[in-house]
Amino acid sequence: MKRQKKDKDRDSESERKDFLKRLLLQKRKQILAEAKSEIGKFIRGENKQLVETALDDGDWSVVDLSEDINLRKLSEHKKTLERIDEALRKIEEGTYGICEDCGSEISEERLKVIPFAIYCVECMEKREKMEEFKEEEY
Repeated sequence: MKRQKKDKDRDSESERKDFLKRLLLQKRKQILAEAKSEIGKFIRGENKQLVETALDDGDWSVVDLSEDINLRKLSEHKKTLERIDEALRKIEEGTYGICEDCGSEISEERLKVIPFAIYCVECMEKREKMEEFKEEEY
């Protein structure tokens, strides 16, 4: 009887990991598509039209701002892809879903929303409060 329960638990854990791995791979694919689109816009020179019609400093500010936004998006995509790759590595190692601060299990609900989360909700809230406190000091 105990053996069947262990096998069932192992099967459900395996199904959970497979589901979350598919979720990570799907998110990775989506982000890569968005990044390729942003890079494509840059290569095609979609901002080029703005450059060609820029008449004054205000117009040039719009061009600079637009390019800055595109570069920030690409930077965020890169960070997210790194987090996803790290989560995929953790799945293979068997350490996925464990909070890096307290060592407790990250809730499945949180992992469904943010499949590359490395902190449980409680630890993430503590980190956010610490960040707010640091910002208030400055």
